[in-house]
Amino acid sequence: MTGLDVDAPRPRALLLVGSVGVGKTTAVDAIGEELAARGVPGAAIDLDWLRRAWPAPADDPFHHRLELTNLQSVAATMREAGARVLLAAGVIEAREDREDYERAVGCPLTVVRLTAPRELVRARLHRRHELDPDGLAWHLDRFDELTAILDAAGVEDVTVPIGQDPQATARAVLEAAGL
Repeated sequence: MTGLDVDAPRPRALLLVGSVGVGKTTAVDAIGEELAARGVPGAAIDLDWLRRAWPAPADDPFHHRLELTNLQSVAATMREAGARVLLAAGVIEAREDREDYERAVGCPLTVVRLTAPRELVRARLHRRHELDPDGLAWHLDRFDELTAILDAAGVEDVTVPIGQDPQATARAVLEAAGL
């Protein structure tokens, strides 16, 4: 595991990965609040927004290359602005891609996988996509597909099960990551 020493002069990055609907963005927000309360300068990035462009190339349907290019720029800007801990929510589907993310953030990276019970995530997805049946069907299928991909890839340093309370999840993630 790559520990995050917030007293070190060099920035560190924490990437929360997990399947769709598991609570990555909510956890990053809560971790940001916790770090701010501790007086630790940081920044939060949702990787989904760094790749939200269309159409996606046929050989890169999730805009992985665009995400990494944008992450490199945004992470550098956040570090220049004083962030010592970079938080990101996203997905790494292959072990060999992990180095690309560490290179993009420009500092040591700890990857934390968030997990949640399937039925809890399915309920969240039903609420999130209640007016979008096609989106719901895609996300329900993608949850199972991505869970299997992440299980096989093993990209994470640590795994943290999410709780009902985002702040408790944030504290659990920070503890697991050595913060």
